[in-house]
Amino acid sequence: MSSGRDDFTIAIRSALLQRGARQKFSLLFLFCFSLIIFFLDIYKVTGIKTLRNIINDGVYRVSNLATSPFRLLENTSVGTKKLIFIYQENIKLRKELEELQNKDLQVEFLQNQNKNLKKTLETDTSTERNSIIAKVLLDKSSPYLKSIIVNRGSSSDILKGMPVLDGSYLVGKIVEVNYLSSRVLLLNDLNSRIPVTFGTDATQAILTGTGTKKPKLEYLPEQFVALEGQKVFTSGKDGIFLPGIPVGLTENNFDETVIKLYSDPNQLSFVNIEIIKSQEEVF
Repeated sequence: MSSGRDDFTIAIRSALLQRGARQKFSLLFLFCFSLIIFFLDIYKVTGIKTLRNIINDGVYRVSNLATSPFRLLENTSVGTKKLIFIYQENIKLRKELEELQNKDLQVEFLQNQNKNLKKTLETDTSTERNSIIAKVLLDKSSPYLKSIIVNRGSSSDILKGMPVLDGSYLVGKIVEVNYLSSRVLLLNDLNSRIPVTFGTDATQAILTGTGTKKPKLEYLPEQFVALEGQKVFTSGKDGIFLPGIPVGLTENNFDETVIKLYSDPNQLSFVNIEIIKSQEEVF
């Protein structure tokens, strides 16, 4: 009898899952059918047990089908939560990876800065020269005017006309001095003119800026053709630069001789400003 009541309860639960008139019909049908089964079970009618088992199987299947959407929804909800968790973890890992990459880039930048500074410190000590290390703050170059701003000025005893070197190679001279900064006119500026010498016969010329990476030699002897790869130095005849500062190598470019500078003016991070004790401002 207890089994009959369980069947009835399950049947009622399944019927309640339906809607409208179909729900009312199902409830009435199940109620009547359950009563019949109940009385047949009381009077031990032959075959009622088999019939009850068949009905139980049907009810269980209907109940299972009725609850399937809810289980599917629950499983979908769990799956969605897992996907959200995986997505958040992915974002977190990507952020950590970006931070590591940024740290690597910062280390590489500092290594490059250190290399440039070391190169600047490794100046030629064969002659007694005093110099101040300056950091390049700004590149004020335009298509034809080439200059940089450094972080040394009159507070560091900087004067106009002082030579500026990259390591031991000439890159330009001071043309403007402020209290904490100065402007350096580079060798490839159109306004740059530097007396130089080169070759075994100490040929004299003027190194003239062209606005490009390679300045040219002017005022050479007539019909003179420079050999490729000759070393060019300052001559010191202008009274501004000391003689013997390395500048670059000669190259023949059609009907003129240009100079491949030892120091790339576009790659300067630190420079040396030559301090000449007896020097006054040179305009």
